[in-house]
Amino acid sequence: MSLRILYIAPENTVGTLNLWKQGHEELGNHCRYITFYPSMLGYEDDIVLNLPLVGTSQHYIKIRTILQRLFYNRDPLTEKIEQYPKWKPVNFLEKYWFYFRDYLWSNKIEEVIDKYNLDQFDVVHFEWGLDFYRDCRFAKRMKDNGKSIICHYHGPDLRTRGVIPKLDNLSKINLTNEVDLLAKHSNINYLFLPYDTKKHKKKKSINSPIRLFHCTMNRYYKGSELIINVCKKLKEKYKVEFILMEREPHQKVMEMKSTCDINIDQVSNTGGWGYGMNSIESLSMGICTATNMNSQMKAFLPNHPFYEINKNTLYEDLELLITSPEKIMKYGEKGRKWVEKNHHYSFVVQSLYQIYKSNQIL
Repeated sequence: MSLRILYIAPENTVGTLNLWKQGHEELGNHCRYITFYPSMLGYEDDIVLNLPLVGTSQHYIKIRTILQRLFYNRDPLTEKIEQYPKWKPVNFLEKYWFYFRDYLWSNKIEEVIDKYNLDQFDVVHFEWGLDFYRDCRFAKRMKDNGKSIICHYHGPDLRTRGVIPKLDNLSKINLTNEVDLLAKHSNINYLFLPYDTKKHKKKKSINSPIRLFHCTMNRYYKGSELIINVCKKLKEKYKVEFILMEREPHQKVMEMKSTCDINIDQVSNTGGWGYGMNSIESLSMGICTATNMNSQMKAFLPNHPFYEINKNTLYEDLELLITSPEKIMKYGEKGRKWVEKNHHYSFVVQSLYQIYKSNQIL
Protein backbone atom coordinates (compact mmCIF):
# COMPACT_ATOMS: atom_id res chain seq x y z
CA MET A 1 0.00 0.00 0.00
CA SER A 2 1.39 3.40 -0.96
CA LEU A 3 1.85 6.18 1.57
CA ARG A 4 0.61 9.77 1.38
CA ILE A 5 3.43 11.96 2.69
CA LEU A 6 3.09 15.67 3.49
CA TYR A 7 5.84 18.21 4.19
CA ILE A 8 4.97 21.48 5.97
CA ALA A 9 7.63 24.21 5.97
CA PRO A 10 7.92 27.98 6.19
CA GLU A 11 9.92 27.99 2.92
CA ASN A 12 11.62 25.72 0.41
CA THR A 13 14.90 27.20 1.60
CA VAL A 14 17.58 25.17 -0.22
CA GLY A 15 15.50 23.15 -2.66
CA THR A 16 15.23 19.91 -0.69
CA LEU A 17 11.43 19.77 -0.54
CA ASN A 18 11.03 19.08 -4.25
CA LEU A 19 13.76 16.41 -4.00
CA TRP A 20 11.98 14.67 -1.12
CA LYS A 21 8.82 14.73 -3.24
CA GLN A 22 10.65 13.30 -6.24
CA GLY A 23 12.31 10.57 -4.17
CA HIS A 24 9.07 9.49 -2.49
CA GLU A 25 7.17 9.38 -5.76
CA GLU A 26 9.89 7.37 -7.50
CA LEU A 27 9.21 4.72 -4.84
CA GLY A 28 5.48 4.71 -5.62
CA ASN A 29 4.23 7.00 -2.85
CA HIS A 30 2.31 10.27 -3.07
CA CYS A 31 3.93 13.44 -1.73
CA ARG A 32 3.07 17.12 -1.50
CA TYR A 33 4.75 20.03 0.23
CA ILE A 34 3.20 23.24 1.49
CA THR A 35 5.07 26.40 2.46
CA PHE A 36 4.08 29.57 4.31
CA TYR A 37 5.66 31.83 1.67
CA PRO A 38 7.47 31.48 -1.69
CA SER A 39 11.12 30.48 -1.95
CA MET A 40 13.27 33.60 -1.78
CA LEU A 41 15.98 32.09 -4.00
CA GLY A 42 13.62 30.77 -6.65
CA TYR A 43 13.45 27.08 -5.77
CA GLU A 44 10.43 25.20 -7.07
CA ASP A 45 7.30 25.60 -4.91
CA ASP A 46 4.30 23.30 -4.60
CA ILE A 47 1.42 24.62 -2.46
CA VAL A 48 2.14 28.14 -1.17
CA LEU A 49 -0.03 29.74 1.52
CA ASN A 50 1.31 33.32 1.14
CA LEU A 51 0.61 34.02 4.81
CA PRO A 52 0.88 37.57 6.21
CA LEU A 53 3.43 38.66 8.84
CA VAL A 54 6.15 36.26 7.62
CA GLY A 55 8.52 36.28 4.68
CA THR A 56 12.03 36.88 3.43
CA SER A 57 12.05 40.55 2.45
CA GLN A 58 14.86 42.61 3.97
CA HIS A 59 12.28 45.03 5.39
CA TYR A 60 10.46 42.23 7.22
CA ILE A 61 13.71 40.67 8.47
CA LYS A 62 14.90 44.00 9.92
CA ILE A 63 11.61 44.54 11.76
CA ARG A 64 11.62 40.94 13.02
CA THR A 65 15.19 41.28 14.31
CA ILE A 66 14.34 44.47 16.19
CA LEU A 67 11.26 42.87 17.76
CA GLN A 68 13.21 39.72 18.68
CA ARG A 69 15.82 41.80 20.47
CA LEU A 70 13.05 43.54 22.40
CA PHE A 71 11.31 40.25 23.24
CA TYR A 72 14.40 38.20 24.10
CA ASN A 73 16.70 40.92 25.45
CA ARG A 74 19.53 39.25 23.52
CA ASP A 75 20.83 38.87 19.97
CA PRO A 76 18.37 36.49 18.19
CA LEU A 77 21.34 34.80 16.48
CA THR A 78 22.80 33.74 19.83
CA GLU A 79 22.77 29.97 20.29
CA LYS A 80 21.07 28.53 23.35
CA ILE A 81 23.60 26.67 25.45
CA GLU A 82 21.35 23.99 26.94
CA GLN A 83 21.48 20.49 25.48
CA TYR A 84 17.73 20.14 24.94
CA PRO A 85 16.50 23.71 24.36
CA LYS A 86 12.75 24.27 24.56
CA TRP A 87 10.79 27.24 23.27
CA LYS A 88 8.37 29.14 25.45
CA PRO A 89 7.04 32.69 25.22
CA VAL A 90 9.42 35.03 27.00
CA ASN A 91 6.63 37.36 28.08
CA PHE A 92 2.92 38.07 27.60
CA LEU A 93 3.63 40.10 24.43
CA GLU A 94 5.13 37.11 22.63
CA LYS A 95 2.44 34.80 23.99
CA TYR A 96 -0.41 36.95 22.68
CA TRP A 97 1.43 37.66 19.43
CA PHE A 98 1.18 33.98 18.54
CA TYR A 99 -2.48 33.83 19.68
CA PHE A 100 -3.18 36.70 17.31
CA ARG A 101 -1.16 35.21 14.45
CA ASP A 102 -2.85 31.79 14.76
CA TYR A 103 -6.23 33.51 14.65
CA LEU A 104 -5.24 35.66 11.65
CA TRP A 105 -3.94 32.66 9.68
CA SER A 106 -6.59 30.11 10.60
CA ASN A 107 -9.20 30.73 7.86
CA LYS A 108 -6.68 30.52 5.04
CA ILE A 109 -4.96 27.45 6.51
CA GLU A 110 -8.22 25.57 7.03
CA GLU A 111 -9.35 26.38 3.47
CA VAL A 112 -6.13 24.89 2.08
CA ILE A 113 -6.40 21.83 4.34
CA ASP A 114 -9.88 21.18 2.95
CA LYS A 115 -8.95 22.01 -0.65
CA TYR A 116 -6.03 19.58 -0.79
CA ASN A 117 -7.37 17.01 1.71
CA LEU A 118 -4.26 17.46 3.83
CA ASP A 119 -5.85 15.66 6.76
CA GLN A 120 -5.91 12.49 4.64
CA PHE A 121 -2.12 12.15 4.49
CA ASP A 122 -0.51 9.30 6.42
CA VAL A 123 2.83 10.88 7.37
CA VAL A 124 3.45 14.55 8.12
CA HIS A 125 6.95 16.06 8.20
CA PHE A 126 7.03 19.34 10.14
CA GLU A 127 10.12 21.07 8.76
CA TRP A 128 11.92 23.38 11.20
CA GLY A 129 9.84 21.71 13.94
CA LEU A 130 6.90 24.01 13.10
CA ASP A 131 3.17 23.40 12.76
CA PHE A 132 0.97 25.84 10.83
CA TYR A 133 -0.09 27.03 14.27
CA ARG A 134 2.07 27.77 17.30
CA ASP A 135 -0.45 25.86 19.45
CA CYS A 136 0.20 22.82 17.19
CA ARG A 137 -3.49 22.09 16.63
CA PHE A 138 -2.99 20.56 13.18
CA ALA A 139 -0.34 18.12 14.44
CA LYS A 140 -2.59 17.14 17.36
CA ARG A 141 -5.52 16.60 14.99
CA MET A 142 -3.39 14.36 12.76
CA LYS A 143 -1.94 12.43 15.71
CA ASP A 144 -5.43 11.85 17.12
CA ASN A 145 -6.41 10.40 13.72
CA GLY A 146 -3.54 7.91 13.80
CA LYS A 147 -1.14 9.76 11.49
CA SER A 148 2.65 9.68 11.95
CA ILE A 149 4.23 12.96 13.05
CA ILE A 150 7.87 13.73 12.16
CA CYS A 151 9.92 16.82 13.03
CA HIS A 152 12.90 17.79 10.88
CA TYR A 153 15.36 20.32 12.33
CA HIS A 154 17.77 22.32 10.19
CA GLY A 155 19.83 24.53 12.51
CA PRO A 156 18.56 27.81 13.96
CA ASP A 157 15.28 26.10 14.86
CA LEU A 158 17.08 24.10 17.56
CA ARG A 159 20.14 26.27 18.13
CA THR A 160 18.40 29.57 18.82
CA ARG A 161 14.70 28.69 19.35
CA GLY A 162 14.49 25.15 20.72
CA VAL A 163 11.81 22.51 20.26
CA ILE A 164 8.19 23.54 20.61
CA PRO A 165 7.15 21.23 23.49
CA LYS A 166 3.60 20.50 22.25
CA LEU A 167 4.90 19.38 18.85
CA ASP A 168 7.91 17.60 20.32
CA ASN A 169 5.58 15.49 22.48
CA LEU A 170 3.55 14.50 19.42
CA SER A 171 6.52 13.65 17.21
CA LYS A 172 7.26 9.99 16.56
CA ILE A 173 10.56 10.64 14.72
CA ASN A 174 12.99 13.56 14.77
CA LEU A 175 15.45 14.18 11.93
CA THR A 176 18.35 16.49 11.19
CA ASN A 177 21.04 17.06 8.55
CA GLU A 178 23.21 19.01 11.01
CA VAL A 179 25.77 17.09 13.07
CA ASP A 180 25.82 19.60 15.93
CA LEU A 181 22.07 19.13 16.47
CA LEU A 182 22.59 15.48 17.44
CA ALA A 183 23.59 16.80 20.88
CA LYS A 184 20.61 19.18 21.04
CA HIS A 185 17.85 16.55 21.18
CA SER A 186 17.56 13.33 23.15
CA ASN A 187 15.99 11.36 20.27
CA ILE A 188 17.08 12.47 16.80
CA ASN A 189 18.28 10.73 13.62
CA TYR A 190 20.87 12.02 11.15
CA LEU A 191 20.31 12.06 7.38
CA PHE A 192 22.56 13.46 4.67
CA LEU A 193 21.02 16.40 2.79
CA PRO A 194 19.40 15.14 -0.43
CA TYR A 195 20.61 16.49 -3.76
CA ASP A 196 20.52 15.50 -7.42
CA THR A 197 24.28 14.98 -7.51
CA LYS A 198 24.35 13.70 -11.08
CA LYS A 199 22.79 16.69 -12.84
CA HIS A 200 26.06 18.61 -13.28
CA LYS A 201 28.83 18.01 -15.78
CA LYS A 202 32.14 17.08 -14.19
CA LYS A 203 34.78 19.83 -14.17
CA LYS A 204 37.68 18.85 -16.44
CA SER A 205 40.19 21.71 -16.25
CA ILE A 206 41.41 24.66 -14.17
CA ASN A 207 40.87 28.28 -15.22
CA SER A 208 43.71 30.67 -15.85
CA PRO A 209 43.63 32.70 -13.72
CA ILE A 210 42.30 30.44 -10.96
CA ARG A 211 38.82 31.51 -9.86
CA LEU A 212 37.96 31.63 -6.15
CA PHE A 213 34.28 31.70 -5.19
CA HIS A 214 32.35 32.56 -2.03
CA CYS A 215 28.62 33.02 -1.63
CA THR A 216 26.72 33.86 1.51
CA MET A 217 23.33 34.73 2.90
CA ASN A 218 24.82 35.80 6.23
CA ARG A 219 28.40 37.05 6.61
CA TYR A 220 28.37 36.39 10.36
CA TYR A 221 27.57 32.69 9.97
CA LYS A 222 30.14 32.10 7.24
CA GLY A 223 33.01 34.20 8.55
CA SER A 224 32.74 36.05 5.25
CA GLU A 225 34.58 39.21 6.28
CA LEU A 226 37.77 37.23 6.86
CA ILE A 227 37.34 35.25 3.63
CA ILE A 228 36.84 38.45 1.62
CA ASN A 229 39.88 40.16 3.14
CA VAL A 230 42.15 37.15 2.62
CA CYS A 231 41.07 36.70 -1.00
CA LYS A 232 41.75 40.38 -1.69
CA LYS A 233 45.28 39.93 -0.31
CA LEU A 234 45.83 36.85 -2.47
CA LYS A 235 44.77 38.83 -5.53
CA GLU A 236 47.50 41.35 -4.77
CA LYS A 237 50.21 38.66 -4.92
CA TYR A 238 48.84 36.02 -7.31
CA LYS A 239 47.00 35.97 -10.60
CA VAL A 240 43.62 34.88 -9.26
CA GLU A 241 40.03 36.06 -9.56
CA PHE A 242 37.68 36.32 -6.59
CA ILE A 243 33.91 36.17 -7.04
CA LEU A 244 31.61 37.13 -4.16
CA MET A 245 27.84 36.63 -4.33
CA GLU A 246 25.39 37.63 -1.62
CA ARG A 247 21.63 36.97 -1.45
CA GLU A 248 21.40 36.34 -5.20
CA PRO A 249 18.83 34.11 -6.97
CA HIS A 250 19.89 30.49 -6.80
CA GLN A 251 20.08 29.95 -10.56
CA LYS A 252 22.39 32.92 -10.96
CA VAL A 253 24.64 31.61 -8.17
CA MET A 254 24.77 28.15 -9.73
CA GLU A 255 25.74 29.51 -13.13
CA MET A 256 28.62 31.47 -11.64
CA LYS A 257 29.71 28.75 -9.24
CA SER A 258 30.03 26.22 -12.07
CA THR A 259 32.70 28.40 -13.72
CA CYS A 260 34.96 28.51 -10.66
CA ASP A 261 37.82 26.33 -9.40
CA ILE A 262 37.64 26.65 -5.62
CA ASN A 263 34.49 27.16 -3.56
CA ILE A 264 35.27 28.64 -0.13
CA ASP A 265 32.32 27.74 2.08
CA GLN A 266 32.93 28.90 5.66
CA VAL A 267 35.55 29.32 8.39
CA SER A 268 33.45 30.08 11.47
CA ASN A 269 31.27 27.01 12.21
CA THR A 270 28.80 29.50 13.67
CA GLY A 271 25.73 28.69 11.59
CA GLY A 272 26.36 24.95 11.75
CA TRP A 273 29.46 22.80 11.46
CA GLY A 274 31.38 21.92 8.33
CA TYR A 275 29.23 22.23 5.24
CA GLY A 276 25.74 22.51 3.80
CA MET A 277 23.98 22.74 0.45
CA ASN A 278 26.44 25.30 -0.90
CA SER A 279 29.26 22.75 -0.60
CA ILE A 280 27.14 19.84 -1.83
CA GLU A 281 26.47 21.75 -5.04
CA SER A 282 30.14 22.49 -5.73
CA LEU A 283 31.19 18.93 -4.84
CA SER A 284 28.64 17.68 -7.38
CA MET A 285 30.26 19.90 -10.00
CA GLY A 286 33.67 18.39 -9.28
CA ILE A 287 34.87 21.70 -7.81
CA CYS A 288 37.45 21.76 -5.03
CA THR A 289 35.50 22.75 -1.92
CA ALA A 290 37.21 24.39 1.04
CA THR A 291 35.65 24.61 4.50
CA ASN A 292 36.48 24.39 8.17
CA MET A 293 35.96 20.93 9.65
CA ASN A 294 36.12 20.95 13.43
CA SER A 295 37.14 17.90 15.43
CA GLN A 296 33.54 16.68 15.84
CA MET A 297 32.90 16.83 12.10
CA LYS A 298 36.14 15.02 11.30
CA ALA A 299 35.24 12.29 13.77
CA PHE A 300 31.74 11.99 12.26
CA LEU A 301 33.01 12.03 8.64
CA PRO A 302 36.57 10.68 8.76
CA ASN A 303 36.72 10.19 4.98
CA HIS A 304 35.32 13.57 4.02
CA PRO A 305 36.47 15.14 0.70
CA PHE A 306 36.95 18.77 1.79
CA TYR A 307 40.07 20.87 1.60
CA GLU A 308 40.34 22.00 5.20
CA ILE A 309 40.81 25.65 6.06
CA ASN A 310 41.21 27.45 9.37
CA LYS A 311 40.49 31.07 10.24
CA ASN A 312 43.94 31.42 11.84
CA THR A 313 45.80 30.17 8.76
CA LEU A 314 43.35 30.95 5.97
CA TYR A 315 45.82 32.91 3.84
CA GLU A 316 48.42 30.13 3.98
CA ASP A 317 45.79 27.42 3.42
CA LEU A 318 44.49 29.05 0.25
CA GLU A 319 47.97 30.04 -0.92
CA LEU A 320 49.07 26.41 -0.78
CA LEU A 321 46.04 25.42 -2.82
CA ILE A 322 46.25 28.03 -5.58
CA THR A 323 49.95 27.26 -6.11
CA SER A 324 49.13 23.55 -6.57
CA PRO A 325 46.66 23.18 -9.47
CA GLU A 326 46.99 19.40 -9.37
CA LYS A 327 45.70 19.49 -5.77
CA ILE A 328 42.67 21.51 -6.89
CA MET A 329 41.77 18.81 -9.45
CA LYS A 330 42.43 16.00 -6.97
CA TYR A 331 40.03 17.44 -4.39
CA GLY A 332 37.43 18.08 -7.07
CA GLU A 333 37.52 14.46 -8.26
CA LYS A 334 37.42 13.10 -4.72
CA GLY A 335 34.50 15.34 -3.82
CA ARG A 336 32.43 14.30 -6.82
CA LYS A 337 32.72 10.60 -5.95
CA TRP A 338 31.98 11.17 -2.26
CA VAL A 339 28.90 13.33 -2.77
CA GLU A 340 27.37 10.91 -5.29
CA LYS A 341 27.76 8.09 -2.78
CA ASN A 342 26.35 9.94 0.24
CA HIS A 343 24.06 12.78 -0.88
CA HIS A 344 22.16 11.60 -3.95
CA TYR A 345 18.49 12.03 -3.11
CA SER A 346 17.57 8.40 -3.90
CA PHE A 347 20.13 7.17 -1.35
CA VAL A 348 18.91 9.64 1.27
CA VAL A 349 15.25 8.71 0.76
CA GLN A 350 16.16 5.03 1.17
CA SER A 351 17.88 5.93 4.45
CA LEU A 352 14.71 7.73 5.55
CA TYR A 353 12.65 4.64 4.74
CA GLN A 354 14.88 2.56 6.99
CA ILE A 355 13.96 4.97 9.78
CA TYR A 356 10.28 4.63 8.77
CA LYS A 357 10.55 0.84 9.01
CA SER A 358 12.24 0.89 12.40
CA ASN A 359 9.33 3.01 13.66
CA GLN A 360 6.59 0.83 12.08
CA ILE A 361 5.57 3.42 9.49
CA LEU A 362 6.30 1.03 6.59
